[in-house]
Amino acid sequence: MIYIFYIYKLYVLLTGGLENVQTMLKTDFTQWIGRTHQDYAVFGESAAVRHAATIGFDAGQAGDVMPLLSHWCAFTPNVDTTELSNDGHPKLGGFLPPVHLERRMWAGGTLTFHAPLHIGARLTRRSEIKSITEKVGVIGPMLFVSVAHAIFEDDWLCVEETQDIVYLNIPQVFVPPKSKPVPSKPDMIEAVTVTEPLLFRFSAITFNAHRIHYDLPYAQSVEKYPGLVVHGPLQAMLLLRAAMGHSGRDVRKFQFRGIHPMFHFDDMHLFGETTEDGMKLCTGLVDGHQGMQANTIWEE
Repeated sequence: MIYIFYIYKLYVLLTGGLENVQTMLKTDFTQWIGRTHQDYAVFGESAAVRHAATIGFDAGQAGDVMPLLSHWCAFTPNVDTTELSNDGHPKLGGFLPPVHLERRMWAGGTLTFHAPLHIGARLTRRSEIKSITEKVGVIGPMLFVSVAHAIFEDDWLCVEETQDIVYLNIPQVFVPPKSKPVPSKPDMIEAVTVTEPLLFRFSAITFNAHRIHYDLPYAQSVEKYPGLVVHGPLQAMLLLRAAMGHSGRDVRKFQFRGIHPMFHFDDMHLFGETTEDGMKLCTGLVDGHQGMQANTIWEE
């Protein structure tokens, strides 16, 4: 069985993957390193209400502190609908490099919180592509892009963020990644009811048109997933909210990365283990695999 599995991997690499490897090798992505972009946003009261209705935080009013990570609902991909690809992502090019691999995913990130952001304030985000790394693995060609964001309110640096994006091929069939078990004796465990309306609403408040989150026939027939995919940023928000609620502490640093997709039919739970200076977190299935791993460091 293992032999057949690796023969399949080799087939993907030497057929559909080979053309993309050649395309990548012909493209000099280093010219995108150092590219910068600046945009502006306001997370207003209406956005706060929609965020609260989706995630569960208190809505707040103008001048109140924004929930951590809610800036993802402010800085959204506001391209014209005609500029979307078939998968729902913005078309290739622009600020990010034109990578000719079929699947784009927000793989993870690291955030440091220096000062709070406020509802109704004018926010500025300055972004820079820090690195681009090409790899060829058993699943075919992959390209990793690391983007640094600095978020300001009234010229005051409030949040520093590194966003990790990965590009890769769509497989012929879904092959789950190697699984890691959830903690056997967590200090925190919470059940999450994942529904199709929740995924649709989160796509809406983040203006994320990637069809794997709301279009089941597309997710299954085109991208070969068994179900609708639970957004990585949604899992991150739920984990951070749960950790802060469990501990009663403020967060200085938060790091997360996806290791296994979670689907709309999964009985997803949030797990947490107390560490010396924060919490070690993950989403996953009870007595099953992890979906996202995360870590917090508390504010001193």
